[in-house]
Amino acid sequence: MSHQAGFVSIIGKPNAGKSTLMNALVGEKMSIITPKAQTTRHRILGIVNDENYQIVFSDTPGVIKPHYALHESMMHQVDGSIVDADLILLVTDIYEEFDETDVLKKLEGSLAPIAVLINKIDQSDEETVKKKIEFWQEKLNPKAIFAISALKGHNIKAIMDFVIGNLPEHPAYYEKDQLTDRNDRFFASEMIRAQLLKQYKKEIPYSAEVIVTAFVEGETIHRISAEIIVERDSQKNIIIGQAGSMLKIVGTYARRDMEEFFQKKVFLEMFVKVIPDWRSKKNYLKKFGYE
Repeated sequence: MSHQAGFVSIIGKPNAGKSTLMNALVGEKMSIITPKAQTTRHRILGIVNDENYQIVFSDTPGVIKPHYALHESMMHQVDGSIVDADLILLVTDIYEEFDETDVLKKLEGSLAPIAVLINKIDQSDEETVKKKIEFWQEKLNPKAIFAISALKGHNIKAIMDFVIGNLPEHPAYYEKDQLTDRNDRFFASEMIRAQLLKQYKKEIPYSAEVIVTAFVEGETIHRISAEIIVERDSQKNIIIGQAGSMLKIVGTYARRDMEEFFQKKVFLEMFVKVIPDWRSKKNYLKKFGYE
């Protein structure tokens, strides 16, 4: 019996619902989901295994015009994901206005088949959905178009069937029990970052990075230390809050998420550190895992 395996890139603008889709397809909380745009900063692989196939889904940062070296690194990850792809899922939401955007420009060089996923149809009506399908048919002439709701799970099975039907014949790329290419430290830092995005307004979450400095696995408890990096003293004060009140809230919710994710008790300690303009400094970006 032949075996199929392939890389499936999930791309789109920020806020199209890529991370929600990724989690629905993989069935695990791989990508952080918050109501704010630009939450995905790294390319994250989610691996779905069956005895006859292996699908390697790749959730990429939302396509934006770069303003910092950090953004440039994020867009390199999108480009790399398109080059590697055996299949591309372009996620767009029902309200998204598309001119000749960067997203379409990025797709121009790709030879991989494309499926357009029109997300958030639960917030719309039949007529609007029909118009959007016609628009994409004309614009891209993709191999398939799906009207979906990633949040409600609508049409997720149809996407999976399409993906499996278009995988090349290939041995598995990863071990069959592997769910992702990322380690536990990465997910711990993402859970803290998710709370920064939820608890703080304005520029704070976008100026912050989370580095896990220690991760000690125990039989019954994981001991985790993390640094929250910000660009200015004023941001540090906001994150800590009066007498440490805000940092405590972040820590409490992040710890709960970690305990659910790792299925262990977690002891979490966090420190806030200022590194001026880290988002524009190549040496820090490299240190923080951005290529």
